[in-house]
Amino acid sequence: MGSFWFSLLLVLHILVGCAVIGFVLLQHGKGADMGAAFGSGASGSLFGSSGSANFLSRTTAILATVFFITSLALSYFASAARQPASQSLMQGVVVPAASAPAASGQDVPK
Repeated sequence: MGSFWFSLLLVLHILVGCAVIGFVLLQHGKGADMGAAFGSGASGSLFGSSGSANFLSRTTAILATVFFITSLALSYFASAARQPASQSLMQGVVVPAASAPAASGQDVPK
């Protein structure tokens, strides 16, 4: 069941990321305001003179928030799947045998 949610979140994350890219590319830059002042702007468009900028910026902010939340959720699912909660970090550490007396040239008791 966890794999299903991870896959669903991954697909949603990719789709939201592509949508963020699209909405950012649709927005006008700050240099586009000068052209809009001389009548070539979007004053007669569907959203009005400043409505499209508000719609695009709000939608981009919402999509960026969803992207951030799905990033955190994917990180949580990936870390939970990688290491069980009952396993300690020090459990897999291998301690090498002490070989100092053999290196000094002394006889090691048999």
